[in-house]
Amino acid sequence: MSQTGIVIEAARAKINLALHVTGQRADGYHLLDSLVTFADFGDELALRPSAQDRFEITGRFAETLSADADNLVTRARDGLRALAEELGYETCPVDITLTKSLPLSSGIGGGSADAAATLRGLMRLWKLDVPRDRLAELCLSLGADVPMCLASSPLIARGIGEDIEPLATLPSFFILLVNPLKPVSTPQIFRLLTSKTNGPVHPFDPAQADWLDYLGCLRNDLQEPAQRLLADIGECLQQLEESGAEVCRMSGSGATCFGLYRDEMTLERAALTLEQAKPQWYVRAGRTLEGNAP
Repeated sequence: MSQTGIVIEAARAKINLALHVTGQRADGYHLLDSLVTFADFGDELALRPSAQDRFEITGRFAETLSADADNLVTRARDGLRALAEELGYETCPVDITLTKSLPLSSGIGGGSADAAATLRGLMRLWKLDVPRDRLAELCLSLGADVPMCLASSPLIARGIGEDIEPLATLPSFFILLVNPLKPVSTPQIFRLLTSKTNGPVHPFDPAQADWLDYLGCLRNDLQEPAQRLLADIGECLQQLEESGAEVCRMSGSGATCFGLYRDEMTLERAALTLEQAKPQWYVRAGRTLEGNAP
């Protein structure tokens, strides 16, 4: 927190480097095995004490999102306040400004990252020490991606997203995200899956491959049905491949696709080429976070 009492929290883009569908529970939820990292860019939240609760959205994609009680930011705020008061803490009203730089419903955890950043920021602002199990329950009640976005560091996520294993060995990659800014339905993608009992993500063996070679052997089981729903996803992947990316894949349930590059010069050239060729797309270059050894 700064001297002005403002807490700033990054809501980083979540990247599914691999996403394997391994089963389906009786209640309909799909079981996933996913290798996840986070970009060094995303949305940003500014939180400060206020006379009354207030929520404002600014940024490139502000007009596509409503600042109402259904927003994941306000749901996270209200859920954490209720939990804090149950635990005996006092919480002040808060003014939250979300700078929305990530496209909505795009497979990179934008809303979930915003909710997780809200929780992290308010725990700092309100000086809360919430038991880990209660915080995990709250995260999962907000969405399956919120627990991993709360961690916001490289990890393996299993189950419906609640079983998280930190991944200390994952290196940082040069990454380019592209999205045609067209919607794709996650429920429809899952309905089009031909197999829901696929193998899990196999572990990296440093004796046999480097990380980019290893990632190239993995997959996103949602990519093929998503391409059937939205042909633009295939075009995104083709553009990334032609730009020199070593690994091209869709993230989450799309429509965002990513390319991983060996060096920064190739990344910058690819980003410039895509921005010029597809000015109507979302195109963003950066780095992914490196795993932190314990």
